[in-house]
Amino acid sequence: MLLTAFGGFMSLLYLAMLLLAVAALVLAVLAREDAYRAADKQSKMFWLVILGVTVAVNLLVPMLFLQIAGLIATIVFFVDVRPALRQVSGGGRGGSRGSSSDGPYGPYNGGR
Repeated sequence: MLLTAFGGFMSLLYLAMLLLAVAALVLAVLAREDAYRAADKQSKMFWLVILGVTVAVNLLVPMLFLQIAGLIATIVFFVDVRPALRQVSGGGRGGSRGSSSDGPYGPYNGGR
């Protein structure tokens, strides 16, 4: 019974890794090529190849070592590359939009 529960947990873990890799691949495809250069990250083709291999490994090769290497690449994309691409593309939170407490001459600090 314990082995069945562990097998179910591992199946969910593999599915989560696959879904993260697919999401990262889709986001990498949607980003502009010049944003990668402007953010001083690797090229778009580099990330497409890395993330594509990660998806293929998760689907076709059930080797945990390769899946963990792909998970690390996916995490690097989400934590480092994607925020830099969003900042360069103007889609970041701290960009030109401002916050809800910004007034016409800068941020409102509550009269302090």
